[in-house]
Amino acid sequence: MEVMKVLHMNKGDGETSYANNSAVQGKIITTAKPVIEEAILGILCETFPESIGIADLGCSSGPNSLLVISEIIDIIHAKCRNLGRPSPEFRVSLNDLPGNDFNSIFESLPAFFKKQKQEKGIGFGRCYISGVAGSFYDRLFPDKSLHFVHSSSSLHWLSQVPPALESNATPAALNKGKIYISKSSPQCVLDAYSLQFQNNFLIFLKSRAAEMIAGGRMVLSLMGRRSIDPTTEESCYQWELLAQALMSLVTEFVSNLNKDNFGFR
Repeated sequence: MEVMKVLHMNKGDGETSYANNSAVQGKIITTAKPVIEEAILGILCETFPESIGIADLGCSSGPNSLLVISEIIDIIHAKCRNLGRPSPEFRVSLNDLPGNDFNSIFESLPAFFKKQKQEKGIGFGRCYISGVAGSFYDRLFPDKSLHFVHSSSSLHWLSQVPPALESNATPAALNKGKIYISKSSPQCVLDAYSLQFQNNFLIFLKSRAAEMIAGGRMVLSLMGRRSIDPTTEESCYQWELLAQALMSLVTEFVSNLNKDNFGFR
């Protein structure tokens, strides 16, 4: 089954929902604000469009979905006010996979617009927010329609299990009992995941290159590590927790032989 058809963050606003378990992701967005501001001001130094296209890729749902959009609007509005210029029209696209909880985002828009108008008064420019369902490892927008692209805590997700690990010619359970790159993973597993990321990221960059105007900017925040070793505890601790939970569930439904064939997507 294709990842795009089944993968999404936990919907709603319950105890186990993504909306109530995404404080770390929100902190990452807030930490990146100076970089976002520098990028936005860089655009405005080169051109001052009457209508500005903004895309947040991997928006998910919950409070973080509109957090970065609010920050971007604040930055542009403040710059316009300082220059005595009218605020531009905002064309905002929120992107995630089709199973994302877009409804909860749309339901929060009236309160979002009300807050913006209260804070900015008549100087608040027109703002159009839409949801765009699809993989960011493909084209999503018309040519040269975006001025700024943002993505946070999303690009570490791959579009699929590396084909080399799913090939019929590959010995079963190369990454036995693991859903990530661990100390027990053979080199071919590391190479397969590395190649998959390179291919995905190249497609991502080519797609955005076609969709963005000349002089546009991107701010991408994704997971990294201090060491070149991908198997350090710093790199793997969260995947180990996820692996333990998943393998526990798998054990309940399939044989021990089959459970070793699950791969992290």
